[in-house]
Amino acid sequence: MINSQRKQFVESRILHKVSMPSQYLGGERNAIVKDHRTVKGKICLAFPDAYTIGMSHHGLQVLYSLMNRRDDWVAERAFCPWQDMEAQLREHNVPLYSLETFTAVSDFDVFGISLQYEVSSPNVLTMLDLAGIPLHATDRTMADPLVLAGGPCCQNPEPMADFIDLFVTGDGEPALPLICDMWLELREQARAAGFAEGAAGVQQRADALQKIAAELPFAYVPRFYEPEYQDGRVVALNRTRNDVPETIEPSVIRDLEGIPLPTSPIVPYVECVHDRIAIEIMRGCPWQCRFCQSTVIKRPLRIRSVDTIINAAMESYRNTGFNEISILSLSSSDYPHFEELVKRLHEVFRPLGVNISVPSLRVNETLRTLPALIGSERRGSLTLAPEVARDDMREQIRKKIKNEDLFAGCRNAFENGFDSVKLYFMCGLPGERPVDLDGIVDMAEHIAGIGKEVKGRYVRVTASVSNFVPKSHTPYQWNGMQRREYFQWAHKYLWSRRKIRSINIKCHDIDTSLLEGVLSRGDRRTGKAIELAWQRGARMDGWTEHMDAQRWWDAIADAGIDIDQQVHTQYGLTDKLPWDHVNVKYGRTFLEKEQSRSLTQLEAMADAK
Repeated sequence: MINSQRKQFVESRILHKVSMPSQYLGGERNAIVKDHRTVKGKICLAFPDAYTIGMSHHGLQVLYSLMNRRDDWVAERAFCPWQDMEAQLREHNVPLYSLETFTAVSDFDVFGISLQYEVSSPNVLTMLDLAGIPLHATDRTMADPLVLAGGPCCQNPEPMADFIDLFVTGDGEPALPLICDMWLELREQARAAGFAEGAAGVQQRADALQKIAAELPFAYVPRFYEPEYQDGRVVALNRTRNDVPETIEPSVIRDLEGIPLPTSPIVPYVECVHDRIAIEIMRGCPWQCRFCQSTVIKRPLRIRSVDTIINAAMESYRNTGFNEISILSLSSSDYPHFEELVKRLHEVFRPLGVNISVPSLRVNETLRTLPALIGSERRGSLTLAPEVARDDMREQIRKKIKNEDLFAGCRNAFENGFDSVKLYFMCGLPGERPVDLDGIVDMAEHIAGIGKEVKGRYVRVTASVSNFVPKSHTPYQWNGMQRREYFQWAHKYLWSRRKIRSINIKCHDIDTSLLEGVLSRGDRRTGKAIELAWQRGARMDGWTEHMDAQRWWDAIADAGIDIDQQVHTQYGLTDKLPWDHVNVKYGRTFLEKEQSRSLTQLEAMADAK
């Protein structure tokens, strides 16, 4: 049931004025169009970034497939438009619409937003505003869709709390259908009684949200919690009513094998960041690296069987024709049946000319033989994430890898046709010393030297260095982030140590990293800065060419946020943290023990040379 009038208007009056118009048209292979008159509920799944990014996100395809498998629900998609399209929609008074049927987002029952990275926060406001949905959750009535958010940024939901009705942490597959069904029932009851307006309408919506919050332990409704501040920091999060839980539990899939994979993913018309089939083989990680938020929030470890993965990959290939399959997990080479899986994938897909991509490789003994196992068809670079280069710092961050495995794997890669290596490192970790930065360059140079031994010339080695941000629900959540001056010094120091021309050191933008620190470690007051930045033009700030750092710093200052206290000042182990009400597996007690062990190790490291 396509809104033909709106579609024709957009095609004839707008699309010729914008770049890459096909990203606003829908109609892709495997997109699902249902007659809205035949379903009970409608959800618009939103990704607050460009189409080319959102369509590369596996989670969107998973939830789209999940809800559309149901006869009584339809799921459609919306992405944040580029500035040229935003301007056209505003000029012609066209609301943000779904790609499948050109239905206004405000006409859906649920508007589900994936919050994947902090700097996309203003894009959420853009989408709400273009949809005609009130920006602030407390201004909405039952006539408005439920604004629901999930994703890693929900591990600290407070900075976006003013704009979201309900947050979900953990796995979306079990939570989304329950929330959607319950909201639809409550909305139909309200519709039968008549949607109230004004203050009565706001209260009608609050009563409905309370019922969800009281019944579903993974549903966090911020309006029922009031932060209490003292000396500039949160000291309590007080419930405004006693019939909602004090803390929020994560939604957890117990049996990943029982959750169907999306085997008819949508095939975009335009080139996206990832034009390939993605198959999730495992959720969770067997390791407990102290810096990693994902390994904490995705517990417990769950796997799919080799047969399930192979069958899903083949069905997806038949339904899409993509010539690359990527197996997904936090640490693919830790999958228990990894060698069997990769061999069988090659046996099945190599005759079809389909490449197998194996990202997220851990540096372990498997890496020594992996390059020969995966081959080098259409790939010339091996990507690894040692994170740090010295053994004592590895012990500190709990990433127990061995240089000999890494070097042996690189040698094997060069012998099997690979001609470059990309290494991911972090700088600014707790206790970091100049010798840790030296180690980054030394490791890159050693690998380049191995390449010369094998190939007769130095190979390209890229050391990609990110600026460490202590994230919520990690043992480092109490640590402060390094200041701008430190990162500036560290980046220059790394470059000064480089001697081999084939080595490239790429350091992440400092302003973006510091902004990530503000947004990921903030409390509810941070929402004011997000709204100010958006009002002043913040759009698509995840794209380097659109980021205006000064606009953000001005907004943060005008919102009265003390950056030094919020980002750089360490918390005490007994201090209240802005995200303490969001629970994770093992909980805060485990994190406190890990932080204490970290501090003991840091004391020993300080004496090392």
